[in-house]
Amino acid sequence: MIDPHRYCVIMCGGIGSRFWPYSRTDRPKQFLDFFGTGRTLLQMTFDRVTRLVDPANVLIVTNRQYADLVREQLPEVPDRGILLEPARRNTAPCIAWAAYHIAARDPEATMIVTPSDHLITREPEFERAIEAGFRFVADNDALLTLGIKPVRPETGYGYIQVGEHVEGEIHRVKTFTEKPDLELAKVFLATGEFFWNSGIFLWSARAIKQALRLHAPDVAMTFDRGEQLFATPDETRFIEENFPGCVGISIDFAVMEKASNVYVQTVSFGWNDLGTWSALYDNSPRNRDANVTQNCSVLAYNSTGNIFAVKGDKLVVVDGLHDYIVADAGDVLLICPKSEEQRIKQMVTDAKVSFGDKYL
Repeated sequence: MIDPHRYCVIMCGGIGSRFWPYSRTDRPKQFLDFFGTGRTLLQMTFDRVTRLVDPANVLIVTNRQYADLVREQLPEVPDRGILLEPARRNTAPCIAWAAYHIAARDPEATMIVTPSDHLITREPEFERAIEAGFRFVADNDALLTLGIKPVRPETGYGYIQVGEHVEGEIHRVKTFTEKPDLELAKVFLATGEFFWNSGIFLWSARAIKQALRLHAPDVAMTFDRGEQLFATPDETRFIEENFPGCVGISIDFAVMEKASNVYVQTVSFGWNDLGTWSALYDNSPRNRDANVTQNCSVLAYNSTGNIFAVKGDKLVVVDGLHDYIVADAGDVLLICPKSEEQRIKQMVTDAKVSFGDKYL
């Protein structure tokens, strides 16, 4: 039987600009079926967590722009399980709202917070890790984050250095480091003390509220003003009036890098945040020429290491193309070397400057 005091918060408000032009403002990557399975990244996340949390205790926090998409893709989630942000304010205000809402419903609640767009390939290991994490935060005043065992010197992730061992795979956190350069990432990998910061958290609603009040009072004060309104019909009006005034800050900067009761559970369950086209390439089946095709027809001559993502019935024919992203979303065609994909966010900005919101 699933513990009725367990809750899950799925953060689902990102734009996913690094997956442009497939990921667009009106349908970001979490709402897309990248693998042709019939389930989007959001739906896959919901399927995964509801083996551990009662579906009635799952909250989807998203921008109000995506209300219809969430209802379409997760019709089993009632309206009270969808929290609609009137403005984008990063993860700390998002998590604060969810924590205050959950605490008003259940003062004894524990909660997992997870992004909606991660890929996890070894789900039994994921379930075992989350079970252990829930037990730990139920018994301790702890803020627990999941640290992924690194498999390469990755410069696109933050890192967590483990400290004193506590129990099982759980350690105290020694340091957090933002995205390092390649040489430092190689050092991190060699020491065995550093793990990728997954952005998945577990804690009690009580513990995270306390931590917000102590370390991010400018965030907490907004929600403290309306604490008695949460989980009542007046909550929506309060959020509409007050949420846009929140400071935009990540939960890592606001709380995790400041608090003394932060722990990391070291895990290895086939995690990838699918943040880039290269990440999608790495996690997709390839043909004998190491090309990846995403639900499209391709004739590739003398071409290797490419990813092709083309909507509609268009046939893609290429010759002499190596290590490229070819993404056709109908009104936008992107052709970019995989090695230069960090420039896609700038391309999105340039498209906005040149053409307004037409291609976003």
